[in-house]
Amino acid sequence: MTTRTTAGAAHLDTSTAPPLLRITGDWTLAHYANLKKLSDKLDGQYDAGARIDLNGLGALDTAGASLLVELLGPERIEDSAEQTDCSLSAADRALLKTVYRSLNNFCVPDKAPEEAAGIQVLARIGRAVDTVWQDSKKLLGFIGLILETFARGIFRPKRWRLTPMVAHIEQTGLDAAPIVALLTFLVGAVVAFLGATVLKSFGATIFTVDLVAFSFLREFGVLLTAILIAGRTASAFTAQIGSMKANEEIDAIRTLGLDPIELLVLPRVMALLVSLPMLTFLAMLSGIVGGGVVCAVALDISPAMFLSLLQSDIGVQHFLVGMVKAPIFAFLIAAIGCLEGFKVSGSAESVGAHTTSSVVQSIFVVIVLDAVAALFFMEMGW
Repeated sequence: MTTRTTAGAAHLDTSTAPPLLRITGDWTLAHYANLKKLSDKLDGQYDAGARIDLNGLGALDTAGASLLVELLGPERIEDSAEQTDCSLSAADRALLKTVYRSLNNFCVPDKAPEEAAGIQVLARIGRAVDTVWQDSKKLLGFIGLILETFARGIFRPKRWRLTPMVAHIEQTGLDAAPIVALLTFLVGAVVAFLGATVLKSFGATIFTVDLVAFSFLREFGVLLTAILIAGRTASAFTAQIGSMKANEEIDAIRTLGLDPIELLVLPRVMALLVSLPMLTFLAMLSGIVGGGVVCAVALDISPAMFLSLLQSDIGVQHFLVGMVKAPIFAFLIAAIGCLEGFKVSGSAESVGAHTTSSVVQSIFVVIVLDAVAALFFMEMGW
């Protein structure tokens, strides 16, 4: 058996004094559109002295109750619902009272005045500068904590974590060797080709050898390797430690009386201190070999002549300038990756955000320090 519904209606009888407004049918969400038009049509056609008859009201829900309150007003609704001859159920009375009280007490919140565009830009810049300052302080504090933990354990060989360190050396060094070698080989070939194209107009293509050797020994070898490791390893460190932080494994380590810095951070830092210099050396060799291949194929510079020019023109100090930067970059990349992992709050979104942040910060720090080091070595004449 189905229940028939009757669309709500409102009839204004002006033949009586005072006029009588009869509310009939179902005032529900299903009839809201028609009821809204009817309510707008009757608005203003009767005064405060008109009587209200709610005895013909059928089903009622929140949408219909809000229309009745708008049509009749909160005070008239309350007076009509409280009449002794009104046949409204207790539930409908309560619904009408709740709706008209809510609408009566509702007020549109004042909109805060908008700041000028210039003020907003300055505020955003200020927040960004403050964020950089706070992140820098946290990084310096974390570096100090790593050095303090390392100093406490350096004379206690039993506390050294050799097994995880070797595992991380394999992950960060051995597994990254193919991509580092391939990338630097191709970049070396491109540098040699571009150098030969420019120097050919001066009849100085022979100096392409010096260009490739200088660029890879001093800058490209360590810089490209550090950027690759920042994207590959720093993100891995952040994701690993961040997942442990999200799963409350870091808290479990502390509960067991173990130090997370000694257990998780030091092996990763030491592994990268070993891996990055070796990868830098590999990158230097691969870049020079890539340049040598282009010289042999395109410039008719034989490998024997290429090696002879390297030996006569390139001093060992250029190799040392590149290699000395590798441990510094390695330490900072590992510290940033681990620190961002400890900042993870507990959700997958937080892990992704801090992983991205660790890669961006690592690459930024590497490039800035490399630029500062290049200026310093140039002023020192090294």
